Amino acid sequence: MYGVVVAELGGPDGLRVTELPDPQAGPGQVVVRVRAVCVQPADLAARVGMIPGGPVPPPFLPGWDVAGEVAEVGAGVTDLRVGDRVVGMVPWYLTRGTPGTYAEYVAADAEWLVPLPDGLDAAAAATLPLNAVTAHQALEMLSLDEPATVLVTGASGGVGGFATELAVRRGHRVLALSTHDDEAWVGALGAAEVVPRAADLGSIGPVQAVLDAVPLGDPALAAVKDGGVVVTTRPTPPADPARGIRTHLQLIHVDRAVLAELVALAAAGELRTRVAATLQLTEAAEAHRRAEAGGLRGKIVLTAGDQPA
Repeated sequence: MYGVVVAELGGPDGLRVTELPDPQAGPGQVVVRVRAVCVQPADLAARVGMIPGGPVPPPFLPGWDVAGEVAEVGAGVTDLRVGDRVVGMVPWYLTRGTPGTYAEYVAADAEWLVPLPDGLDAAAAATLPLNAVTAHQALEMLSLDEPATVLVTGASGGVGGFATELAVRRGHRVLALSTHDDEAWVGALGAAEVVPRAADLGSIGPVQAVLDAVPLGDPALAAVKDGGVVVTTRPTPPADPARGIRTHLQLIHVDRAVLAELVALAAAGELRTRVAATLQLTEAAEAHRRAEAGGLRGKIVLTAGDQPA
């Protein structure tokens, strides 16, 4: 098979199409024929070596999200069969490229995958695992027992967009921070108020909770009331202890039940996502260039194989 490996740390030209051994399904695993992979900021960070735990020595495979079909079933797997459509997430923070999903085939633990309904195409499905599960888990960390006013930063992006939708589903009043000219999309996610990126967040609060998906750090802290709660997706400076703000860092963990629930919502049209562009897996370097340039409305998805993504 071929894969796209990080052959050297640095710019997108360090991504190389390479022949690799075909993976084998070990106990509790399946081999997935890859149809779609979502390009994530975490992939770009791994490529340049700026990741927790330090850089991974090349060569290695990037890639968290995957959608495709089961090509081989290992011993002990009873709920997936050859030919089943699946979507899931390789926990790259654990595998560190062994495996990653930028390849024609990937050997994945069955617990990393859920069935992919026929009504949801692979490209859209590939945008869900890392971002939507992160959003769900971040909302759980807010520990809001009653409906509240929640500020979500980065609502134009993957995690922030899903967080906006899921918070609205929970009955929260969402103030959603949008990038310029993306207000219509963010408003369509159900936000009670769309906040311009340039706004002084200290003037819109105080709110009970902030899901800082960018994250912005101090500007987001300015919006939360004393005794409130902030969840961030990357480390940020601590809050003033005198304000009594609870702060949490959300680091994703595999949750098959949550992923299945989110995939079902997307298949039913109740959880929206968007794909900015699809490129062939062999065009991963170009995909990384576009992602680094910014200004995208949605995710770039890499597709592989001779079947529609």
